[in-house]
Amino acid sequence: MSPQKNPKVYANAKEGIAGVADGMTMILGGFGLCGIPENAILALRDSGVKNLTCVSNNAGVDDWGLGLLLHTRQIKKMISSYVGENATFEKQFLSKELEVELCPQGTLAERIRAGGAGIPAFYTPTGVGTLVAEGKETKSFEGREYVLEKAIKGDFAFVKAWKGDKFGNLIFRKTSRNFNPMVATAGKITVAEVEELVEIGELDPDQIHVPGVYVQRIFQGFNYQKRIEQRTVRAGGQ
Repeated sequence: MSPQKNPKVYANAKEGIAGVADGMTMILGGFGLCGIPENAILALRDSGVKNLTCVSNNAGVDDWGLGLLLHTRQIKKMISSYVGENATFEKQFLSKELEVELCPQGTLAERIRAGGAGIPAFYTPTGVGTLVAEGKETKSFEGREYVLEKAIKGDFAFVKAWKGDKFGNLIFRKTSRNFNPMVATAGKITVAEVEELVEIGELDPDQIHVPGVYVQRIFQGFNYQKRIEQRTVRAGGQ
């Protein structure tokens, strides 16, 4: 990019993911198909990068979200909380093609937040006495047992916001905020895609969910799809 241009603003997803290499750890925002970095995932698929470790609440569905990277076998390991709705994930896990680390949802959010806050590990009561705690240090505080969980940091973090300015300040819309604010803090390089990119100063400071200091790259995405993971409807007349 020329010196005259804002160094944070990238033209598209392809440019935004530049530098992603085989074997890296990616942290991705979103919950189900809500608030996922759609354009970045498509660009990762098209790049052919492989052996990725992907940290995300879930693995998308068979034909969208991280399911696209599973279909092309670009993911080596998933660290997730919920892994339903994805037959490709199931097949690869059962055939031992895919390494999986299941993590309670609140613990996963806190591990990502801790990574962004510079906290190397923390104790939580969640998972004590279960498979989640196997091989991990435990300690008693005030008569209650806790398990030590390590923070998560990524080589790259990918988030999707409703609005962003050219410094990288982000605003999320309603439930699409979900994991995105924590994820944005936990990448060595955080890439934000936004539905609307505005000039610096146009966003109300009191409405900003993620300060631009956490964001190294930002681009305006396009062709966003409002998909529903599982559509349930009542029969007519009921």
